[in-house]
Amino acid sequence: MDFRGTIYRALNPYWAREPLSGEGAARHGGRFNLRGRPALYTALTIPGVLREAHQAGRFQPLTLIAIEARVARVFDSRDAAALSSYGADDATLSDPGWRDAMTRGRPAPGQALAERLIAEGHQGMIVRSFAPGATAADLNLVLWSWGDAPPARLRVVDDEGRLTPRLGD
Repeated sequence: MDFRGTIYRALNPYWAREPLSGEGAARHGGRFNLRGRPALYTALTIPGVLREAHQAGRFQPLTLIAIEARVARVFDSRDAAALSSYGADDATLSDPGWRDAMTRGRPAPGQALAERLIAEGHQGMIVRSFAPGATAADLNLVLWSWGDAPPARLRVVDDEGRLTPRLGD
């Protein structure tokens, strides 16, 4: 599917000067990216991104950004038939043991699915949120490929230059 719209990202303030960096996900790995593979985890709504950002522990500081996205090849995991064509299902996406698999040096089911999608040219995937309190309406867009030009163009909404370093900062 072709995705066009506004997405939201909650960042550790450490990354605020590089809001489109996928380095944090590359360092640690995630539900849908292996360690070493950059990824951007975003949500389609502000409440959704807040749920994603604070899944455990106490509320910590964050930088919330909006991004205008035009992404040509996005896999829609809500399509059960398309998901099944990859040998995957909702259990693949929601696997609660993905962190344990990474710790044991094995790809988690969602990571293996992501690698297949990437190999076939998908820039990202729409997937429901698995954050506590999420509903079926809470959707995320996970990106593995992006830049400032097609096929996966992202532009941070920062009309006032708030993320741009200033002299004396």
